[in-house]
Amino acid sequence: SEQLVESGGGTVPTGGSLRLSCELSAYIDSSYCVGWFRQPPAKEREGVASIRTGVGSTTYADSVKGRVAISRDNAKNTVYLQMNSLKPEDTAMYYCAARLAGGWYCPLGQYEYNYWGEGTHVIVSS
Repeated sequence: SEQLVESGGGTVPTGGSLRLSCELSAYIDSSYCVGWFRQPPAKEREGVASIRTGVGSTTYADSVKGRVAISRDNAKNTVYLQMNSLKPEDTAMYYCAARLAGGWYCPLGQYEYNYWGEGTHVIVSS
């Protein structure tokens, strides 16, 4: 079955960096999209970045462009989210999610993804 496990969250100071990992079950192959989402306290979940695992095409939310990079390691079946220049407003629970790909690029809408991990918490201290 499609399973995802996030790791790498923690507390960092403003301006710091973190790399989140999303380990995918073997069932999630090159025909899938994997997205990173975040939910700040008392706010809606929002898409951060997505990647088409088979071809590497990426999509980013405007709020994180230039500070975030999504990548995948097919040998490890893992998708990463490198976050730099972190701000207090980046504080959130971060989730990765998967869905079958429908095109070259993958969407950032949470309702378009079927399979979800449990999340990893990121706190950026001011």
